[in-house]
Amino acid sequence: MKIEYAQIEDMPQILELQKIAYRSEAELHNDFTIPPLTQTLEEIKNDFPNQIFLKAVINGKIIGSIRAYKKDETCYIGRLTVHPDYQNQVIGKKLMSEIEAIFKDAKRFELFTGHKSERNFYLYQKGGYKKFKTEKVNENLKLIYMEKFQKIKN
Repeated sequence: MKIEYAQIEDMPQILELQKIAYRSEAELHNDFTIPPLTQTLEEIKNDFPNQIFLKAVINGKIIGSIRAYKKDETCYIGRLTVHPDYQNQVIGKKLMSEIEAIFKDAKRFELFTGHKSERNFYLYQKGGYKKFKTEKVNENLKLIYMEKFQKIKN
């Protein structure tokens, strides 16, 4: 497996992967209106110039992705995606580590996940993230915001 910077021409494949991977999240929370499932190709292409997209590739096929951007001192991480056939094989952990390394000058990292997403909590907590806020989206879904601080090495 290789982790590489994604290109604009990867967006259709990343969007397709995102819709496959987030289906289980939608089922878990009984909410099929979550943004990863409703995002359009035009919207993801509009995100591309403002965010760093990474892809995990096996045999030329994108099987994972993550995106992030930095504002002020915080790196905002979003849409960690791993194809269901490749989950629980440390791909998510490697994508997280790589995006954190790219934004090594950030003092803080922030992400969120659905309140029923136990596997996501486990991954993020193991990576040093702590819950700091909950936001109710609707009757079925609450978002749990997590953060991690790092010391900047001079």
